[in-house]
Amino acid sequence: IIAKPLRKEETILKLVEQCEYEGVRFRIVPDFFRVISSHAVIDTLGDIPLIAVRTEPLNVLSNRIIKQTFDMVLSVVFLILLSPVFLIFGILIKLTSKGPVFFKQKRIGANNIEFDIYKFRSMTVQNPNDSDTIWTTGNDQRVTSIGRFMRKTNLDELPQLWNVLIGNMSLVGPRPEREHFVEKFKKEIPHYKVRHQAKSGITGWAQVNGWRGDTSIAKRVEHDIFYLENWSFWFDLKNLWLTMFGRDTNKNAY
Repeated sequence: IIAKPLRKEETILKLVEQCEYEGVRFRIVPDFFRVISSHAVIDTLGDIPLIAVRTEPLNVLSNRIIKQTFDMVLSVVFLILLSPVFLIFGILIKLTSKGPVFFKQKRIGANNIEFDIYKFRSMTVQNPNDSDTIWTTGNDQRVTSIGRFMRKTNLDELPQLWNVLIGNMSLVGPRPEREHFVEKFKKEIPHYKVRHQAKSGITGWAQVNGWRGDTSIAKRVEHDIFYLENWSFWFDLKNLWLTMFGRDTNKNAY
């Protein structure tokens, strides 16, 4: 086993030549092993071998097509079937508080691209500087009466089906966050921005395991990266099932 630093390139080459000459099997410990995870894979660019620090199934074109097709079909079906629910909540929101039915906010999604996310408005109308920089907590006084029910049952998220249909989001993926908190968390949580390598989702592996709301951001990132590295069509189905029937999905919803 050759574990010399890269600055000893000449020594490494001599050892390799000697091992090859003597027919000795050898392995080289890369000098940058600290950045390589157990999910590292070998890739190529032309004839040049490359080491990727993690597997990314959604980097494969066929997987992206499967996921996007699934997203578009289900978002159309849900938007049609749930249109009466949209009407009912639109009326209830208007009757219980002043302001628009829908809440629109800038979020940072896949590849750090900003987009407008849509939800049913569940809070009183606020100054954008407040809504963009204040973290929602339990018993938040800004939440309306009907809003508390919608947030607890995730029904305020339904308008994001439009985001899925137009391609800004996926049904399953890491939750998109506001720019203020993205900038804050990337300085505090290792690998935080890795989650932006996948398309944002209405639900996700972190959410169905209870890591939402005012909980550990580090745990949320850990689950998001696990999803990124282990994506499969069946994993998406599992996430959707747990979103509807899992016991931890709504644990920290408020």
